[in-house]
Amino acid sequence: MDEIDVVLPCLDEAAALPGVLSTFPAHYRAIVVDNGSTDGSPEIARRHGAVVVTEPRRGYGAAVHTGMLASRSAIVCVLDADGSLDPVELPRLVDPLTSGAADLVLGRRVASTPKAWPWHARWGNAVLAGLVRRRGLNVHDIGPMRAGYRTRLLDLGMTDRAFGYPLELLLRAARAGWRVHELDVAYRPRTAGTRSKVSGSLRGTLRAVRDMTTAMRRV
Repeated sequence: MDEIDVVLPCLDEAAALPGVLSTFPAHYRAIVVDNGSTDGSPEIARRHGAVVVTEPRRGYGAAVHTGMLASRSAIVCVLDADGSLDPVELPRLVDPLTSGAADLVLGRRVASTPKAWPWHARWGNAVLAGLVRRRGLNVHDIGPMRAGYRTRLLDLGMTDRAFGYPLELLLRAARAGWRVHELDVAYRPRTAGTRSKVSGSLRGTLRAVRDMTTAMRRV
């Protein structure tokens, strides 16, 4: 099996990285994109076998885009680095791509406990997914865990470099007529000692919704 790259945007995830990287399936290579960590995350990632690249411009989209450019595999996955999603699920997302059944596969989060997904984050996600469905794409999650073909993803011409990136991706995929599949994945409380950059507070959720609706107006 050819190696598959997995892009992990990373900002101060030192507590979570050892657990995340130690559970990677065989033939999956971690590309940790450091986005300005001050807690030693890059060094920890390297010690656990990850390729580390640096993106000095803060923002989820900036980190993901840099990771996509650094990847070399035909299929590339994206995964949060905070321990909330299990890398063991990645082959399930890749299977519909290799079988030719899908062009993009999203992990639809199913919270393992109420604490895993605060109400304001679920609300924000539901609002945004509803907006995407109005554009003709039947999805229920904005999809922080996903898999697609690297060249095709880059060819979408993504421009958002902040939290609007996932929404812009889905809108551009819808416009391109892509077959987008969702698969349920377990969504766990993030590793103790880490904090959410988006959904950890109502303020963070509102900022993400703002960024994403701004991205929506551009597509």
